[in-house]
Amino acid sequence: MRRIPFSVQILAGLLLGVALGYLARSGDVGWLSSTLDTTGSLFVQLLKLAVPPLVFTALVVSVVSLRGVANAARLALKTLLWFGITALLAVGVGIGLGLLLDPGRGVNLDIAGAKAPERTGSWTDFLTGIVPTNPVGAFVEGNVLQIVFLAIVAGVAALLVGQAAEPFVTVNKAVLEIVQKALWWVIRLAPLGTLGLIGHAVDSYGWDLLAPLARFTTGVYVGCAIVLFLIYPAVLAVAGRLNPVRFFAGAWPAIQLGFVSRSSVGTMPVTQRSVERLGVPREYASFAVPFGATTKMDGCAAVYPALAAIFVAQVFGLSLRPVDYLLIAFVSVVGSAATAGLTGALVMLTLTLSTLGLPLAGAGLLLAIDPILDMIRTATNVAGQALVPTVVAAREGVLDRTAYDSAGRREPAEPASAPEPARAPAPTPA
Repeated sequence: MRRIPFSVQILAGLLLGVALGYLARSGDVGWLSSTLDTTGSLFVQLLKLAVPPLVFTALVVSVVSLRGVANAARLALKTLLWFGITALLAVGVGIGLGLLLDPGRGVNLDIAGAKAPERTGSWTDFLTGIVPTNPVGAFVEGNVLQIVFLAIVAGVAALLVGQAAEPFVTVNKAVLEIVQKALWWVIRLAPLGTLGLIGHAVDSYGWDLLAPLARFTTGVYVGCAIVLFLIYPAVLAVAGRLNPVRFFAGAWPAIQLGFVSRSSVGTMPVTQRSVERLGVPREYASFAVPFGATTKMDGCAAVYPALAAIFVAQVFGLSLRPVDYLLIAFVSVVGSAATAGLTGALVMLTLTLSTLGLPLAGAGLLLAIDPILDMIRTATNVAGQALVPTVVAAREGVLDRTAYDSAGRREPAEPASAPEPARAPAPTPA
């Protein structure tokens, strides 16, 4: 298996999963359905199991390691800036396609039977979600944003305490190396996990659910494809002066896994390895990728809610004013942080609808096809989470361009030891 490129293994698992899922669905093969479901679920559980200790220890060690880096604050600010820039570009694509396609025109759905989802978005979710009421609960629930908060606080405190905190830092380095070793084993199972996840999706949902909402579904997939293969390459070429082909060669395993797993957080370990293989410094990647996995959602928080808001307005016979489109853009750029501790695009959609004053019951009309839409949304999320650290590192002069140019030509290297404090290269003018 080691002679077969890793991305080819994942692609083979994806294609075989589609075939087996179709066989299980068309032939009503119960044991095959159960096997696909179990295989995919176990793989996602293994990924999520590694996330809490990986995020916490990596951030603690990285914060301490940044004591000699002169441009750490600049990197963080640039990351937030490019999160916003790319989100604004993505929501522009969503609004443009919504106006072009009119996704709600001619759709006949039972509006009277639509119900508002039980879980909705709120602008207070960011404040109530970022600070845990119980530190242990953050790890038990797998709330990545809360874990990031705890890790940054612990890392900064250890940095300020100095020598007395070295035993704490040493323990975190040891745990990080152990988690990385175990994580490598899980990553090698990605082709098998891909087979189970995509197979279960095809078996459970098929493609027949797309027919009543074909125009809307097409809009979501086309919009995400535009962001993935037009907007992102343009950002790479113009802002980072990087070859987009090499980026996709290095990030493709994470993008593929995001598509089938439908979980940015579950894919985060693979995303971080991909970003590091693209030449992004480890200290920076260990901060930017976990943070992006909870707040950088161009598929779920930009393209999808923009199209969905236009769809809901048209189905309910309501008109959107120019100011409403500006509100959609505002929610997409800022709102993803407000819903960072929650899962899925549903919360982001209800936040957008409530901000615009549209019926929250409209979100219920789209729940039937949400699993199919979530695949391309998550793939777009993951690509954006890999893109921003790469572009920022390139603009700040800390990207290993030799590693970037060779990305995708070799197998993912097994995680190395935890990083030691080191001075990063001096920043270049933005």
